[in-house]
Amino acid sequence: MVRLTAVGRSYGKGPHRVHALTDVTTAVAPGELVAVVGPSGSGKSTLLNLIGTLDRPSSGQVVVDGYRVDELDDRKLSALRAHRIGFVFQQFHLAAGTRAVDNVADGLLYTGMSRSRRRERAAAALHRVGLGHRLHHRSHELSGGERQRVAIARAVVGDPALLLADEPTGALDTRSGAMVLELLRELNASGTTVMVITHDTELAASLPRRLVMRDGRLVEDAGITATVTGPRPALELE
Repeated sequence: MVRLTAVGRSYGKGPHRVHALTDVTTAVAPGELVAVVGPSGSGKSTLLNLIGTLDRPSSGQVVVDGYRVDELDDRKLSALRAHRIGFVFQQFHLAAGTRAVDNVADGLLYTGMSRSRRRERAAAALHRVGLGHRLHHRSHELSGGERQRVAIARAVVGDPALLLADEPTGALDTRSGAMVLELLRELNASGTTVMVITHDTELAASLPRRLVMRDGRLVEDAGITATVTGPRPALELE
């Protein structure tokens, strides 16, 4: 699902150049549930941005779902994100005053689906995360844990092969965080490859595999690798 080979990412020039990532090589198989853990400034978010095709590496090679990121133009990268990658962030990023079903339907804006079909898929995704009774509630009417579940529904409504979750429990209380983590496990059990970026070592230790980042380098790869599932249907990136 993901392969990084000698990946580096630097910012700036000359003596002020900052190396956010240095020589990172690893791979994640389809169906894995992986934690990327490390302190602030260790390169976790930079790694997520590269895997999520939100940024390009300064050196090395990033392959996502069989596609070399450096060989894709912006249009094809957008198609890859729209059809293959889902994102969940700590701060939810839900539209204020908008109903849950419409927040989720927005995750399908770039797929070419009709509005009615997007809403139908959104309702199904909300039922999947246990919020079928909150379809028409607006963001401010939901708890923190419910808003994060809406954000997860938006991320998976397009049935992505890969789900990237950046500190998904960081803004939640312990109970809500545990519910969100269990939901991520359920999504993984249904076939979605899930990578959870976190600074929480306890959360990371509870997942089958841990990639440990420090000072922009991958310093440890611990845990088991899932059995590789069959290939997904080919996607024509247009």
